Amino acid sequence: MTDSIMSKAATMEIPINSNGDTGTLPEDDSLEQDLQQVMVSGPNLNETSIVSGGYGGTAEGIIPTSSIKGSNMHHSSSSSSMTAEETTRGVAVEKLETVKKWGLNTYKCTKQMISERFGRGSRTVDLELEAQIEVLRDTKRKYENVLRLARALTNHFYNMVQTQHALGDTFADLSQKSPELRDEFGYNAETQKLLCKNGETLLGAINFFVSSINTLVNKTMEDTLMTIKMYENARLEFDAYRSDLEELSMGPRDAVAMARIEAAQQQYQVHKEKYERLRSDVAIKLKFLEENKVKVMHKQLLLFHNAISAYFAGNQQQLEQTLKQFNIKLKPPGDDKPSWLEEQ
Repeated sequence: MTDSIMSKAATMEIPINSNGDTGTLPEDDSLEQDLQQVMVSGPNLNETSIVSGGYGGTAEGIIPTSSIKGSNMHHSSSSSSMTAEETTRGVAVEKLETVKKWGLNTYKCTKQMISERFGRGSRTVDLELEAQIEVLRDTKRKYENVLRLARALTNHFYNMVQTQHALGDTFADLSQKSPELRDEFGYNAETQKLLCKNGETLLGAINFFVSSINTLVNKTMEDTLMTIKMYENARLEFDAYRSDLEELSMGPRDAVAMARIEAAQQQYQVHKEKYERLRSDVAIKLKFLEENKVKVMHKQLLLFHNAISAYFAGNQQQLEQTLKQFNIKLKPPGDDKPSWLEEQ
């Protein structure tokens, strides 16, 4: 039986020992007994009484429920009361059972976590999958840095374009008011307006780049990391119930112990299937994420390079062609301000 429990297809166990210490944490029998005692020690709804009269009434106003049950006149009322009491009692027992399962699961997982941390337990590790997960987390940190720098570049460049726009307007105004320097101010005004126009075109390309990287990092990668978190929790639960089954298998084999072993075997199988399902989900998501990342970044890096090169080369036609190539549409002037509905 132990051989069938410890067999794994794509995983391995790495024992963690600390100075040869093989001590274990206390059993969870006391917690089970406490919760069972709570379940059976609740109030007996059949022994309640109905008090007639207002607050502070005397004992003469107390009518035992047994007398109501024995009355033929109120037979239908007593039946409805019993049905309501049974429903309430059933809901209470169901909630207590849910709390009991949650408490036992939390205790076992905490016990396993502490056991692993202090080197008194073993954990299931998929070396290849763990390496891929670590690569993803490192990649996400680096892409977050790229996103932060791209946003900073956008803010600085936006401020520069706004300054060029204001400077062009000033030159144009001075060209009208300074006849002796009309041509010189006019040339500079036209130059600043042209730079401003090209700058707005470049801002459209950079904003598209930032938006795509933000989607990749904070939605696509984050979704995969959420699945990884669920997988890691399932791994902890699986190892907790595996360790519990191993401890029971090494104990006595009387009738009570065999019943507990059978129950532990069922829980072990349930959490094993959950762990393997989530492990498969993580492997699939990592594969598709890598393919999607390469596809998105190939397009965005090409866009970023072509747009920056065209702008600083002063090639307005190539800059506009780059935006058409990637289907980027610029917002019309004055469309940057959000509507009143978006501001709510």
